[in-house]
Amino acid sequence: MADERRVLTVFRSRLSETAYDAGYEARADEMLARAQTMPGFVEFKSYSAPDGERVSVIQFASRADHDAWARDLEHRHAQNEGRESFYSEYRITVTEVLNERSWPR
Repeated sequence: MADERRVLTVFRSRLSETAYDAGYEARADEMLARAQTMPGFVEFKSYSAPDGERVSVIQFASRADHDAWARDLEHRHAQNEGRESFYSEYRITVTEVLNERSWPR
């Protein structure tokens, strides 16, 4: 559809003290590789703040593409694993891109 909007997910999190020992890094790499194979995947960026908060921004081409990723069975298993073993807290915001500007030099 011409008026279909891209979807951004902003995932803010803090890892538990035992996340890396529990296999966080390998699981995160696996999920990123899987997301990149999903139809409509656009990009993924991740940032860390000095206070330990981490922010990941994931973009899909449409709501349908985003929702397919959200329902992906392996992704759902990883989310459960994250709650049990990796994160001390997280917050997810999902939004449609209404407007975007860029200025490349």
